[in-house]
Amino acid sequence: MKLYNTLSRTVEEFNPYGDFVKIYVCGITPYDTTHLGHAFTYTSVDILIRYLEFKGFKVRYVQNVTDIDDDILRKANEEGEDWRSLGNRWTAHFIEDMRMLNVKPPDQFPRATEMIPQIIEMVEKLIKTGLAYQAGGNVYFQIDRWDEFGKLCKLSYEDMLPIANERGNNPNDKFKNDPLDFVLWQAKSPGEPSWESPWGAGRPGWHIECSAMSTHFLGNVLDIHAGGYDLCFPHHEAEISQVEPISAQKPFVKFWTHIAMVYHDGEKMSKSLGNLIMVRELSKKFTPDAIRLYLGSHHYRDSWSYDEDDLIAYQRLADDAQQALKLSGGDGEELRIDARMEAFIEAMDNDLDTEKAVQIFASLVAEVLEGINARANVLQAQGTIRKMGAIFGLILDEVKPEKWVLDGWNEHLKRFEKAGITAHSS
Repeated sequence: MKLYNTLSRTVEEFNPYGDFVKIYVCGITPYDTTHLGHAFTYTSVDILIRYLEFKGFKVRYVQNVTDIDDDILRKANEEGEDWRSLGNRWTAHFIEDMRMLNVKPPDQFPRATEMIPQIIEMVEKLIKTGLAYQAGGNVYFQIDRWDEFGKLCKLSYEDMLPIANERGNNPNDKFKNDPLDFVLWQAKSPGEPSWESPWGAGRPGWHIECSAMSTHFLGNVLDIHAGGYDLCFPHHEAEISQVEPISAQKPFVKFWTHIAMVYHDGEKMSKSLGNLIMVRELSKKFTPDAIRLYLGSHHYRDSWSYDEDDLIAYQRLADDAQQALKLSGGDGEELRIDARMEAFIEAMDNDLDTEKAVQIFASLVAEVLEGINARANVLQAQGTIRKMGAIFGLILDEVKPEKWVLDGWNEHLKRFEKAGITAHSS
């Protein structure tokens, strides 16, 4: 099996570091979720995990929730709602969308606010190495003291700065040594939540949250770190810079996997542009299997634009797949489809080529329907439809998503309740 690695810019043979494939995926900032871009990221990761398990790998999977963030606080102020209530409400909404799409739940689903001690400990280590400095109650990472800063994104300083500024960086912060230095700990502002730290009351920076969560649950070396392509810089670049200088093991991540952007009306689908296609709305017209086949029909590294006509076509394929499993063939010659599964595996082994794999699945479904009409023995072929469908997370002829998927997400919801927080959908 081969996967593209953003760090090397090449497709490499995949081998895990240890007995388990350790996967970390940057999760949602819980507000205005779940749009089709979110769904593309998390279903792509779901297919990757399901395929790894199909090939016999054991997987440990962590996905976080960024529940304290400038955007969360801004949205809460706009709506006149407590920031924690808003975050938990939208997290529950996201979970319901993932259950509906039959997406595998992560083994661990931590919130940033649960990890404050671990975050503080990591910041302290970075200060001791001389890579971080205190000023004005804040702590910053000093990028010019880490020679490898930029090795993931491969951008020049001049190219980095405007991108960072678009993604939360404040270049005019008077306490910074360099406009591109990023915040590890942010001093408390009036009216904002805060936690005590050696540097005074405040809250963690965005980048340090993921570094602390991923290493706490998975150790200092991850096999795969995934997320949307827009997180490559500055978020993932910062993560490397926060972990590798204080780790005895390197690299921090063996494979960086970035999922491409989804477009609509000529622009990247995003909250700020207001051009979101919400999964919850699509589910009123299309089945989960249709949505998943539509998402899977695009290679995870290729950007694409939403087209409802294409989704309608995949609804027909989803319906045909159900029919191909519900109907019976005859006692004629057995339908031989061995080459189909071999081609499917070859496509998936080639950097998770789901686009080609979905085409193979569609051809198999059509062949089975033809075999049923010809009274052929299609039992083996129907079993192959189920194998392929399981890798794509399809429900097929079942009434609802897999029980273990529902149970896993339910456990994460219960954890909200045990923490004294009511998690409810909007």
